[in-house]
Amino acid sequence: MGCDGGTIPKRHELVKGPRKVEKVDKNAELVARWNYCALSQEKLCRPIVACELGRLYNKDAIIEFLLDKSADKTPMEAASHIKSIKNVTELNLADNPAWSGDKESIKGDKYDDIQSARFICPVVGLEMNGRHRFCFLRNCGCVFSERALKEIKSEVCHK
Repeated sequence: MGCDGGTIPKRHELVKGPRKVEKVDKNAELVARWNYCALSQEKLCRPIVACELGRLYNKDAIIEFLLDKSADKTPMEAASHIKSIKNVTELNLADNPAWSGDKESIKGDKYDDIQSARFICPVVGLEMNGRHRFCFLRNCGCVFSERALKEIKSEVCHK
């Protein structure tokens, strides 16, 4: 019936320790930051705008956020610093010719490579997937990699 001395339980079998905290996958977080709107959490679609903090938004999501003046609206921390449409800059992004995400019909039977990016740097050719730093010029909205801006060493848009 048990407790007859045949088995002696160890401490680790009786005492349960604290649960391990789940770690967030850094690659998945970077992919989400570069592929989804920071405000609406929808896929980024043109026109894409960015704030001075470097967050990417769909322009229609920002306009809806600014137009919604209802009192019961809770302020979104992702866009609480945006007070008008002048606080964001519309981006001129260069398409990646190797990306085939929206071109093919998605039936769920193909592999989506999350490391390939929709946009690239027009100067150097680096993909905008979160592994490299990117900057945009506030006056024209052109997006370049930080490596390209160091090579050009000019504050005027190359286009």
